[in-house]
Amino acid sequence: MNIQTDQDGFLLDPEDWNEEFALDVANATKLELSKDHWRVIHMIRDLYFTSGIVPELRTILKNLRNDIGKDKATRKYIYALFPYGYGQQGCKIAGMRKPLKLWLDL
Repeated sequence: MNIQTDQDGFLLDPEDWNEEFALDVANATKLELSKDHWRVIHMIRDLYFTSGIVPELRTILKNLRNDIGKDKATRKYIYALFPYGYGQQGCKIAGMRKPLKLWLDL
């Protein structure tokens, strides 16, 4: 299957995503995915397919608090996992389209 991306490597169709795509994107930035990364990646995807919109970081943090506790579920935790940012790296690895804010910044 030919996976189509935009000029920045974001998927055009989140349905095309697979774990191999995630690993390729992560490897391109020398990021080794741990179980913590996969938890967030799958959470992004699950919330997207439940609501039809890419979840905001605060939504991810709220859901993480239920899974791992409020002390660990912080912005600092997310940025430790995805040093290039939640939208720029986390959502890209999770196969989301480019976040609107990134489009507006261009």
